[in-house]
Amino acid sequence: MKLHNTLTRKVETFTPLQDNTVRLYSCGPTVYDHAHIGNLSAYIFADTLRRALRVAGFDIQHVMNYTDVDDKTIRRSRERYPDDAPRTALQKLTDHYIACFMDDMASIGNDVGAITFIRATDAIPQMQAIIRQLHQDGFAYVADDGVYFSIDAYRKSGKIYGQLLEINTENTSEARIQNDEYDKESAHDFALWKKQKDGEPVWAFTLDGQKLDGRPGWHIECSAMSRQTLGQPFDIHTGGVDNIFPHHENEIAQSTAGHDDPAMAQFFVHNEHVLVDGKKMAKSADNFFTLADVLAKGYDPLAFRVKILQSHYRSQVNFTWEALDAAQNLLKTLRAWADLRHQKAAHDATASAGYKQALIDILAAVQDDLDMPRAMSALAGLADAETIDPEKIQALLNVLDRVFGFQLAERSDISHEQKSLIADREQVRHAEDWAASDKLRDQLTEQGIGLRDTPRGPVWCRL
Repeated sequence: MKLHNTLTRKVETFTPLQDNTVRLYSCGPTVYDHAHIGNLSAYIFADTLRRALRVAGFDIQHVMNYTDVDDKTIRRSRERYPDDAPRTALQKLTDHYIACFMDDMASIGNDVGAITFIRATDAIPQMQAIIRQLHQDGFAYVADDGVYFSIDAYRKSGKIYGQLLEINTENTSEARIQNDEYDKESAHDFALWKKQKDGEPVWAFTLDGQKLDGRPGWHIECSAMSRQTLGQPFDIHTGGVDNIFPHHENEIAQSTAGHDDPAMAQFFVHNEHVLVDGKKMAKSADNFFTLADVLAKGYDPLAFRVKILQSHYRSQVNFTWEALDAAQNLLKTLRAWADLRHQKAAHDATASAGYKQALIDILAAVQDDLDMPRAMSALAGLADAETIDPEKIQALLNVLDRVFGFQLAERSDISHEQKSLIADREQVRHAEDWAASDKLRDQLTEQGIGLRDTPRGPVWCRL
């Protein structure tokens, strides 16, 4: 399988570091609000990557974190639960948005059962252990407001700060930066641990005889959680391109400081942004959408998955409502094709002539740096068929669901009563009682069932 590795800036053949198991870590949500569609596209990418690896024959150990303590979660929890103790307020807020996130993940077709989720607040001891070791090795220092990572000490040890993108002395500042997320162009010493502030949740921490009760910085969280669950180095680290700097670059630095092996992960694989009408999402621009906004307009959540998979993960996705209309129509076409297996009028033993080649084309595309647009094109070609091979379609759908996650194989048949209405309509059509035929068609339409009359007999589809 080939993947683009941000570490080398090129597409490379992927091979696991150990045996046949791929250890995969994905940066998960900061659970202070609903995930927006850009966030969700990153999780669809991670889910698709795991599916592709599994179809390629690898065993997968997939871990995703919840950032449940940082500037944003603390600020929002204080706003939402001002009368609760800080840690109680934080847990109430993050529990709520974790539940919302899991609902969204299932709705867009991601296999949450294949992921091990870990909360940052469950890995505080592991973070503190890394910080102690960094301090002991001379890569961290205590300041008046916490513990910071020294980029200068890291560089002087012979390591490169700027493995994922070019960072030189001209865009490196000597200033420290305490906020968890920053969009500045220059690199700063960053906070590993923050001393307690009024109203913030606190965990006990002593370093070099100094009492530093407080809470972790953002970047140390993923280093600790990935090392705890997958070891180091592990195989693949995923995330959006916005994670490249500072988050992933800082993860690499604090994870590899003092280690002979400079690698935190063998591959870093990043997906591009989702734009809305060609522009970056922003609440101020009124183009900031969540899955709830998509559902409120009557779209199926899997239509959003279709839309994301129609673009390559390394290309920006331009989200428009017109594009989502097209994705929803394609989803309906795919479902109508899958539903043919329940209909004798569409059965034809010769219909499977192209199944094998289409599947070869799909799997080849998926293994070629997740070329999902090419795979989607081959899938759409299959769905253009008006008949199916009843003996082979179920096995084909099972494989397609493993690749795409569109849940085509599990679609149920219509009810016995609805089938009776279709049979009754066929009888009155043969009797040329068009009024009765139209009345029965209208009944089915009201129940969300459309009909298409073919030489083989009527074929239904869900509207």
